[in-house]
Amino acid sequence: MKVTRLPVFLHRYFWDIDAGKLNPQKRPQYVIQRLLEMGNEKAVRWLRKNFSEKQIKETLCQSRQISLKTGNFWSLLLGVSKKKIKCFQKDFRQTQRAIWPY
Repeated sequence: MKVTRLPVFLHRYFWDIDAGKLNPQKRPQYVIQRLLEMGNEKAVRWLRKNFSEKQIKETLCQSRQISLKTGNFWSLLLGVSKKKIKCFQKDFRQTQRAIWPY
Protein backbone atom coordinates (compact mmCIF):
# COMPACT_ATOMS: atom_id res chain seq x y z
CA MET A 1 0.00 0.00 0.00
CA LYS A 2 1.43 3.38 -0.99
CA VAL A 3 -1.43 5.73 -0.09
CA THR A 4 -0.48 8.12 2.73
CA ARG A 5 -3.75 10.05 3.00
CA LEU A 6 -7.35 9.01 3.26
CA PRO A 7 -9.58 10.06 0.38
CA VAL A 8 -12.07 12.77 1.34
CA PHE A 9 -15.05 10.42 0.94
CA LEU A 10 -13.72 8.34 3.87
CA HIS A 11 -13.34 11.25 6.29
CA ARG A 12 -16.88 10.79 7.61
CA TYR A 13 -15.88 7.45 9.16
CA PHE A 14 -13.15 9.15 11.20
CA TRP A 15 -15.19 11.91 12.83
CA ASP A 16 -13.32 11.66 16.12
CA ILE A 17 -9.91 12.63 14.69
CA ASP A 18 -8.50 14.96 12.05
CA ALA A 19 -8.94 12.53 9.15
CA GLY A 20 -6.90 14.73 6.84
CA LYS A 21 -3.82 13.99 8.91
CA LEU A 22 -4.38 10.24 9.25
CA ASN A 23 -1.78 8.18 7.43
CA PRO A 24 -3.26 4.73 6.66
CA GLN A 25 0.24 3.26 6.33
CA LYS A 26 1.09 4.16 9.91
CA ARG A 27 -2.25 3.08 11.43
CA PRO A 28 -3.51 0.23 9.21
CA GLN A 29 -5.41 -1.68 11.91
CA TYR A 30 -7.28 1.44 12.99
CA VAL A 31 -8.31 2.24 9.42
CA ILE A 32 -9.25 -1.36 8.59
CA GLN A 33 -11.35 -1.97 11.70
CA ARG A 34 -13.20 1.33 11.33
CA LEU A 35 -14.06 0.66 7.68
CA LEU A 36 -15.00 -2.99 8.31
CA GLU A 37 -17.35 -1.88 11.09
CA MET A 38 -18.91 1.21 9.51
CA GLY A 39 -17.92 1.47 5.86
CA ASN A 40 -20.27 1.36 2.92
CA GLU A 41 -19.64 -0.51 -0.34
CA LYS A 42 -17.42 2.23 -1.77
CA ALA A 43 -15.34 2.38 1.43
CA VAL A 44 -14.89 -1.40 1.44
CA ARG A 45 -13.80 -1.36 -2.21
CA TRP A 46 -11.14 1.23 -1.32
CA LEU A 47 -10.13 -0.86 1.70
CA ARG A 48 -9.70 -4.05 -0.33
CA LYS A 49 -7.77 -2.20 -3.02
CA ASN A 50 -5.31 -0.59 -0.57
CA PHE A 51 -4.80 -3.34 2.01
CA SER A 52 -3.93 -6.98 1.51
CA GLU A 53 -6.45 -9.66 2.36
CA LYS A 54 -3.97 -10.94 4.94
CA GLN A 55 -3.94 -7.55 6.73
CA ILE A 56 -7.73 -7.39 6.67
CA LYS A 57 -8.11 -10.92 8.07
CA GLU A 58 -5.50 -10.31 10.79
CA THR A 59 -7.26 -7.13 11.85
CA LEU A 60 -10.64 -8.88 11.87
CA CYS A 61 -9.25 -11.59 14.13
CA GLN A 62 -7.36 -9.30 16.52
CA SER A 63 -9.61 -6.25 16.80
CA ARG A 64 -11.41 -5.43 20.01
CA GLN A 65 -13.64 -2.95 18.18
CA ILE A 66 -15.44 -5.38 15.86
CA SER A 67 -19.05 -6.15 16.83
CA LEU A 68 -20.59 -9.63 16.70
CA LYS A 69 -22.73 -8.63 13.73
CA THR A 70 -19.76 -7.28 11.78
CA GLY A 71 -17.56 -10.20 12.81
CA ASN A 72 -20.15 -12.67 11.58
CA PHE A 73 -20.55 -10.90 8.22
CA TRP A 74 -16.82 -10.66 7.52
CA SER A 75 -16.07 -14.17 8.75
CA LEU A 76 -18.48 -15.51 6.13
CA LEU A 77 -17.26 -13.19 3.38
CA LEU A 78 -13.55 -13.73 3.99
CA GLY A 79 -13.76 -17.39 5.00
CA VAL A 80 -12.32 -16.87 8.49
CA SER A 81 -13.33 -19.26 11.26
CA LYS A 82 -15.28 -17.61 14.06
CA LYS A 83 -12.99 -19.42 16.49
CA LYS A 84 -10.17 -17.12 15.36
CA ILE A 85 -12.13 -13.86 15.77
CA LYS A 86 -11.76 -12.16 19.14
CA CYS A 87 -15.33 -10.85 19.37
CA PHE A 88 -16.68 -14.44 19.33
CA GLN A 89 -14.49 -15.64 22.19
CA LYS A 90 -16.57 -16.18 25.30
CA ASP A 91 -14.13 -14.52 27.69
CA PHE A 92 -14.00 -11.41 25.51
CA ARG A 93 -17.81 -11.10 25.39
CA GLN A 94 -18.05 -11.43 29.18
CA THR A 95 -15.43 -8.71 29.64
CA GLN A 96 -17.35 -6.40 27.32
CA ARG A 97 -20.60 -6.93 29.27
CA ALA A 98 -18.85 -6.27 32.58
CA ILE A 99 -17.62 -2.93 31.29
CA TRP A 100 -20.88 -1.91 29.58
CA PRO A 101 -23.80 -4.11 30.70
CA TYR A 102 -26.37 -2.70 28.24
